[in-house]
Amino acid sequence: MTADTAQALTPSAHVDTFARDNLPPAELWPVLEFTTPELQYPERLNAGAELIERAVERFGEHHHALRTPAGITWTLGELRDHTHRIARVLTEDLGLVPGNRVLLRSPNTPIAVAAWLAIIEAGGIAVVVMSALRSRELVPIVDKTRPVIALVDSRFADDLHTVRDQGHPELVVVPFGGDASDDLMVRSADKPTGFVAVDTAADDVALLCPTSGSTGTPKITMHFHRDVLSIDNTFGKHGLGLRPDDVVACTAPMAFTFGLGMLVVFPLRAGACALLTDAVTPVELADVVHSERVSVLATAPTAYKQMIKAGKIAQLSGLRTAVSAGEHISAGVWNHIRDAVGLEIVDGIGATELLHIFLSTAAASETREGSTGKPLPGYRAEILGDDGEPVAAGVPGRLAVIGPVGCRYLADDRQHERVENGWNVTGDTFYRDEDGYFFYCARTDSMIVSSGYNIGAPEVEACIDMHPDVVDAAVIAEADAERGQIVSAFVVLRSGIAPDTAAVESIQNHVKAELAPYKYPRRIRFIDALPRNSSGKLQHFKLRETIQESTS
Repeated sequence: MTADTAQALTPSAHVDTFARDNLPPAELWPVLEFTTPELQYPERLNAGAELIERAVERFGEHHHALRTPAGITWTLGELRDHTHRIARVLTEDLGLVPGNRVLLRSPNTPIAVAAWLAIIEAGGIAVVVMSALRSRELVPIVDKTRPVIALVDSRFADDLHTVRDQGHPELVVVPFGGDASDDLMVRSADKPTGFVAVDTAADDVALLCPTSGSTGTPKITMHFHRDVLSIDNTFGKHGLGLRPDDVVACTAPMAFTFGLGMLVVFPLRAGACALLTDAVTPVELADVVHSERVSVLATAPTAYKQMIKAGKIAQLSGLRTAVSAGEHISAGVWNHIRDAVGLEIVDGIGATELLHIFLSTAAASETREGSTGKPLPGYRAEILGDDGEPVAAGVPGRLAVIGPVGCRYLADDRQHERVENGWNVTGDTFYRDEDGYFFYCARTDSMIVSSGYNIGAPEVEACIDMHPDVVDAAVIAEADAERGQIVSAFVVLRSGIAPDTAAVESIQNHVKAELAPYKYPRRIRFIDALPRNSSGKLQHFKLRETIQESTS
């Protein structure tokens, strides 16, 4: 089964045809391949039912599902019942019809998980957004996805009321987690269970996911019901390998598709328990991992670095598996954790456009220092030159991927930027060695060319991070009349260290000693904190804006 295109779509269950009406043109789709036995799907498939109903059937109503450090615990049966009741509120009280979009705004809480499952079971399309977004950031998402209902944690409802009142009077805002009479849990309390999931097509759209990348304007990716299962049938089964006795923690919010997979999709499919945490710092997270007996942790490289600097890595000694994603993890951080607690972190690269991880160290037969591994079963990857043709081993180029999930932007002219000759072009520069191992160089837009030298910003960032006085660092290109570009660093210093010329020279000398001297940062700016989005991803575009403002 290959080359699935828009013309091959099966009959939809959607009454509201908005999603299919706004799929990209067929000629701009990537090639989709379903090359393993797990990736063969029936024509009719509801991802919500496949997750919660099948989990109850397989593991039983009393098997664990969710818990929080505050002591809330839900079994699979309880999660299913809440899902059914919320689905009835959506369909019976709020008039949801299949294909309607429902915006979901919440931290990672049990109610949010049930609400997400209810939207999918009811045939709706989930638009999950970061709880940290403000009204002006929500407006373009609402404008583009046109939700009819917004389910929102009551602590974060004000911004959605503003969006509704200033241009979307049709949006029905329903809070949850509070004590108001219109609270979702009050509405659902007396609803019966036994909701029957809508008989959606496997290729009906289930998710509209705003990108959380390093560019300023979000794109909306479109994912089918079968895509939700495909991330488990690739990384979940062949990279993560959860077990029914696992307790899983992940700092990424559900609005970040990495978090959705780690906290909802993979645990439900494996019968593992998801530990839902709300706004914990990396240092606090290390203590939570220890006290809650977490066996599988997934977080960003930044969190691991901060645990190291805080002397908390020993708290991870009880982990069976740890995953890093969101950004490339440096060899220094990876080696430090392995040497300290014997834990070999599973590294990987994913994208909102492909829903989750597609290239991982877990897919490789051995660990090679600095490598991101190989494509997971179900995916294939290539390194393309500027001419769109594969390059030789050892030559950096653009990472391109084909698999069961692919890039589809909602009504967006930028679709052609991420799909080229059927390949999903990720925007990352990699090279591949003779044995097929892939090595990250930089984001394609973060490769610095200085006096003819190609310098990968992440390599310099990782080196600066290892300086004892540095808490966090980011590196970007800065225009220079003499060299074309120079390496420019933004650095967060450890408390008590003066941001003076001596600190600049110390960092520069450190880089010169560790890397080729031409890679050292010729300009260093000290700041209180690096700009990151709600998923922890560094927003390089904001640093570039800072430079532009200072030179204009």
